[in-house]
Amino acid sequence: MRGIVARVRRSPAGVLTATFSLDADLGCLRIPAPRPPRSVHGLWQHTCFELFVAGGDGEAYHEFNFSPSGEWAAHAFRRYREGGLVADEALAPSIVVRIETGSLELEATVPLDRLSPAHPRGSFRLGLAAVLEAASGTLSYWALRHPPGQPDFHHADGFALRLETPGAAW
Repeated sequence: MRGIVARVRRSPAGVLTATFSLDADLGCLRIPAPRPPRSVHGLWQHTCFELFVAGGDGEAYHEFNFSPSGEWAAHAFRRYREGGLVADEALAPSIVVRIETGSLELEATVPLDRLSPAHPRGSFRLGLAAVLEAASGTLSYWALRHPPGQPDFHHADGFALRLETPGAAW
């Protein structure tokens, strides 16, 4: 693995686009094969990319898992790990995957107005993460920021990127 780059952009229309670019010898990783887009629980047990969206300074947040297979999962939490899977096709992201020699790019688009009426216009905090499964089956955990101790993508300290206004990009 040579590197991971994550970019996010929120459009004035309230659509959040997250792009994850992986620079690696893909033969050393288990990359899920393409499948029909659908909500699947447990994607984090294999190679996937994750986006956490928390409104303002509140405790509630959403988690999205995006698999290179095209499958996805959405979770809603009232506070730290309190909540669960939302099998609502209204939250279905649009996922585009591009694979080339030595690189994988996944672009996921999430309509923020389906999370909450306040999300398209308000400020929010993001956590960006990746789970990579080596050919051996070993998982490694990557994030914009890890809290102290074991990797925990749900910890509020990991929601390290703040977007204040529509049209902002990082």
